[in-house]
Amino acid sequence: METMMTTQPDAPDDDTLRKILRQIRVVGVVGVSSNPVRPSYFVARYLGLKGMRVIGVNPGLAGQRLFGEVAVGEVSELPPEVDMLDVFRRSEHVAPIVREALDNLPGLKTVWLQIGVVSEEAREMCAERGVNFIQNRCPKIEYQRLFGELRMGGFNTGVISSKL
Repeated sequence: METMMTTQPDAPDDDTLRKILRQIRVVGVVGVSSNPVRPSYFVARYLGLKGMRVIGVNPGLAGQRLFGEVAVGEVSELPPEVDMLDVFRRSEHVAPIVREALDNLPGLKTVWLQIGVVSEEAREMCAERGVNFIQNRCPKIEYQRLFGELRMGGFNTGVISSKL
């Protein structure tokens, strides 16, 4: 008899995603860049423009101001009020980063892995601690999709329609 593997979705349903995005106050962005054309930069900047406090995590930028905050070199250096960790690192590097966050950030409510970044080990760690886990998604894209923001790039959010 053939067994079917069940896979968990990369993200919760849209209502839960909306709730998560509305509640985020302080974001640690792991792998942030100071280069404005890099995705990690413009996603972090966007989250800041949405009223979130954004703190970059990048050893090469530690001590520099980025998005109005001083960047740190390690996840363990983030302030305890960080409630979401947004990770721009290759999948094989994620589990130790998430473990460090879970051990050092008492306010952590959500771990978000960017598009192309997945880690079942990180998912399991978050589940054990009751922390929301989203992978292979972008908070900027999800925010725009769920809250009806259309951009010149032609991104169709599915929220606004011309159909009657």
